Amino acid sequence: MIQTEDMEFAPRVISPELNQEDGDSEITLRPQTLNEYIGQDKVKENLAIYIEAAKRRGEPLDHVLLYGPPGLGKTTLSSIIAHELGVNLRITTGPAIERPGDLVSLLTSLSDNDVLFIDEIHRLSRAVEEILYPALEDRVIDIIIGKGPSARSIRMDLKPFTLIGATTRAGQLSAPLRDRFGVIQRLELYSKEQLTDIIRRSAIILGIPCTTDGAAEIAGRARGTPRIANRLLKRVRDFADVMGNGQITQQIASIALSRLEIDKLGLDSLDRRMLEMIIKGYGGGPVGLETLASAIGEEAVTIEDVCEPFLMQLGFLGRTPRGRCATKLAYEHLGFRLPDSDDSGQMSF
Repeated sequence: MIQTEDMEFAPRVISPELNQEDGDSEITLRPQTLNEYIGQDKVKENLAIYIEAAKRRGEPLDHVLLYGPPGLGKTTLSSIIAHELGVNLRITTGPAIERPGDLVSLLTSLSDNDVLFIDEIHRLSRAVEEILYPALEDRVIDIIIGKGPSARSIRMDLKPFTLIGATTRAGQLSAPLRDRFGVIQRLELYSKEQLTDIIRRSAIILGIPCTTDGAAEIAGRARGTPRIANRLLKRVRDFADVMGNGQITQQIASIALSRLEIDKLGLDSLDRRMLEMIIKGYGGGPVGLETLASAIGEEAVTIEDVCEPFLMQLGFLGRTPRGRCATKLAYEHLGFRLPDSDDSGQMSF
């Protein structure tokens, strides 16, 4: 049984966050077993050992923390873990658990060895975390009844369960909570070859004719993220149906993604506008985050959470104590002339 709560929506085509357009199709495309899951080989190998060991001992799997950028398959892995263990899965998010009573209700409703998945677990409130600590360590919860001198504590036993926490910001997770996870795994961005295989698999499931070259063209612009790759696949299908014979080829994919303003490296108009503002408006930087956000008309959190990680991974953006700077690679990619350097090695304008 899978329950979902508090989905967030993002308007950008290449946003790694789940949006309304993904809807049921993302659930349809999710693999059900570790063998079907493409990529994250080290994570899969370790999880396979942990799951098999837990099944042989007849015990619940140790609590698992999955962290990494959004859209890489943390929710999918939690579903696979529950499926491999043969137990139920409950899905919620950190912001959805507003009060300690909400968490108590979730924990007491679990059956033996069930899996509870909490996405964005770093956003749990401190009061909720305090309830979670004894639940993870001793499988008990302490409930305070009443107030003042008449208040009393009641301890309730919980059935054995596995908590799977997922976060895009592992650094914001409190140390006491992080230390209570026995299995901690980081999910990495996918290679172009892995994304090509994912797109071909998704195309077969969705009944979309797609050549290997067409899938590779989409994969190269998907920013290393399966969620983006599947979303682009559906958008390119529209162009293939109208401009071609319905089959996604390399040519159709290139035309479609260019029309969507997504270049060969996966940069969209917002990424380029941001880099161009740093280069043309602020001489290559450094420029402060808030100043940059105001200059291009975007929220600072969008720049920090969505744009910057990918641009920094490409080596296009540098972050210094004084602000953001465009690198030599960014100049070259956007076709700008590199400025001269002074004696200190800094670029001068």
